[in-house]
Amino acid sequence: MKFSSKGIVYRLSSKQKLPITVDEAWDFLSSPKNLKTITPDYMSFDILSGADKPMFAGQIIQYIVTPVLGIKTNWVTEITHVIDKQYFVDEQRFGPYALWHHKHFIKEIDGGVEMEDIIDYKVPFGFLGRLVHPILVKPKLTEIFNYRTKKLIDLFGEYKN
Repeated sequence: MKFSSKGIVYRLSSKQKLPITVDEAWDFLSSPKNLKTITPDYMSFDILSGADKPMFAGQIIQYIVTPVLGIKTNWVTEITHVIDKQYFVDEQRFGPYALWHHKHFIKEIDGGVEMEDIIDYKVPFGFLGRLVHPILVKPKLTEIFNYRTKKLIDLFGEYKN
């Protein structure tokens, strides 16, 4: 996992290899219903609407999530781009970030798949948000993605190639 910053927009990049087929990876990762499975329980992640159809560009998904301090937050994302079994993009339309643009890539590799996430995000509250980023936001995102990495290994096994 790697973080970088260009001014006030931050980037989180993460890659993970799994010993599954592209079809298996796509079926799991492109289903909004599986987000709850790969999100820490303490976040109380619940989908309110929009997850009743297979993923498509223009799909709006509404969630409630409790990211910090027990504060429930509404989050609305739109799936803006989908290329079947290759990548999809979700963008926040309403929620805790000033900007959230999350690209999910899946590619076949020898013995499995490599998944890559690239998230460009901006924290709210200007200067104050930038001060809080290294002590609250960045560690929380690291924790969430570490949980996801471990959960996917629990579900699909460890890549050993």
